[in-house]
Amino acid sequence: MTFSIVGRCAETGQLGIAISSSSIAVGARCPWLRAGVGAVASQNITLPALGPQILDELAGGLAAQTAMDRALARNGYSQYRQVAVVDAQGHTAVFSGSQALGSHHALAGEQCVAAGNLLADVGVITAMVGAFERSEGCLAARLLSALQAGQGAGGEAGAVHSAALSVVDDLTWPIVDLRVDWAEQNPIGQLQELWLAYEPQLQDYLTRALNPTLAPRYGVPGDE
Repeated sequence: MTFSIVGRCAETGQLGIAISSSSIAVGARCPWLRAGVGAVASQNITLPALGPQILDELAGGLAAQTAMDRALARNGYSQYRQVAVVDAQGHTAVFSGSQALGSHHALAGEQCVAAGNLLADVGVITAMVGAFERSEGCLAARLLSALQAGQGAGGEAGAVHSAALSVVDDLTWPIVDLRVDWAEQNPIGQLQELWLAYEPQLQDYLTRALNPTLAPRYGVPGDE
């Protein structure tokens, strides 16, 4: 149903998630991020509340494993959940319940953790962690590289229909928040195209928000 990579950039401290699913609009339910705090992917039989709750616990000073364990215990039905966590220091935690769907696997790497269920092969997750650790460049590109590696290793057992990419830095809003909510074919490829279109404009949107007097022209009627 879902496979994801949660990661941190050791150079910038950025946190991010790339995720894909056979379900519609995976980006609306599963990735949760908070600048300076952490990133959480809540998936399988998804309980969206787990994301904000774990982030609250991290913000309160708990370790990633303890924060995740507390949220899972508080809500019950943990046997149906799959959760991956990276905190602001790059520490990880991961959980796959006994009722995780189909072939499932989760694996922590260097400042990253990948998890998936209903996989074509458990090697999908290993491929994602390896791709993230080997990749270079900005965090968003590294996360997408890992997601593509998972797809290349077999991805889900069935068709994938949605994908999302989100990254936080030191602002209160995500600096990258891109989604393909439904595609009959290749949502990961469409997400890559969105990123390639957005990447050259990313800094412009930050400048517009923080200091409109320095913003480049907007390219709309009336902008002179």
